[in-house]
Amino acid sequence: MNNISIFDNEQTVAILGLVGVVIVLFAIKRLILVRLKAKARSETSSMSDIYRVLVLSLNAPLNLLILIIFAQLVKSIIAVFGVESEASIKALDTAIDAGLIITLVLFFERFVTYSLKRYRDQSTIVKNTSAIAGGAVRAVFAILAILIILSTMGVSVTPVVASLGITSLAVALALQPTLENFFSGIQLVMDKPIRIGDFIELDSGEQGFVEKIGWRSTWVRMLPNNIVIMPNSKLSNSKLINYYYPERELSVPVEVGVHYSSDLEHVEKVCLDVANTILKEHEYGVDTFQPFVLFHTFDNSSINLTVMLRTREYFNRFFIKSAFIKMLKKRFDEEGIVIPFPITAVNIEQEGAAHVLSTAHEQGRPQG
Repeated sequence: MNNISIFDNEQTVAILGLVGVVIVLFAIKRLILVRLKAKARSETSSMSDIYRVLVLSLNAPLNLLILIIFAQLVKSIIAVFGVESEASIKALDTAIDAGLIITLVLFFERFVTYSLKRYRDQSTIVKNTSAIAGGAVRAVFAILAILIILSTMGVSVTPVVASLGITSLAVALALQPTLENFFSGIQLVMDKPIRIGDFIELDSGEQGFVEKIGWRSTWVRMLPNNIVIMPNSKLSNSKLINYYYPERELSVPVEVGVHYSSDLEHVEKVCLDVANTILKEHEYGVDTFQPFVLFHTFDNSSINLTVMLRTREYFNRFFIKSAFIKMLKKRFDEEGIVIPFPITAVNIEQEGAAHVLSTAHEQGRPQG
């Protein structure tokens, strides 16, 4: 009876010891993360990013590691008290091995994923590929973990790999549109016809900023603040205009019409004066650009010309064009330059003669 009591007491102590070890391990984990966060705040910018990535990457793997240590201690206690069975020991060994593999794979997967997220704003390539690369990294690490676990369990992975190849072929045929969008997304990222933040115009006429290049579709934010979602395959095969490539600056043509009696040399001088003032004083003007004027059309009621300005990016052209038109109208009024209204001339004599001839023709026509 005393032996049984002593045995029960030892089991109780062992269980309490297990609980205590788990509490200590969680305290150590918290201490490690707190120290890493402190290092992230105290280090330089590059090192602080690495420490922040480590904090995010270690949280879940450390939890799994504590569970693995707990399982290993349970296995040792079972062996000490002699109550183990071959099946339970084998199950614990398999769980411990699989847990270690999952812990390592999970840490590396999270480290790579969070690194992509952390550094995507510092590199155009990382920024454009973060969405696609994140999904590909998760898939690769998941497959790798499964194959390693099967190998440690004594399962031959060669037939599994062969089966995966056949299955992948069947899945590829079934998911052909999805895979087409995926590889089109990779093509968009590698070829770089568009980048995150670029202002583009689709062949259907929509204009907007590239918000995200995903593994299946590209998101474009329109000027009214709505989103157009384009499949990558359709976008890669369509014609589009990228207003931010090769550079953001672009020319802004402004059409002007002046009266036929105007002094065109004087008109050109006034237009250039106003254009230079706008480019130097307006916040969106490019002050290093030399504006120019081209006269090109003898229209019905005016001589038409184009004044060429330059702005910092496409979206700013509306503001600089508006400011130029207001200032030019004011200068034209001061200089006496007339912007004519559309005029339609009617020749009364010619119209009267035509009416007389028509009347005579009608009167001379034989009656039915």
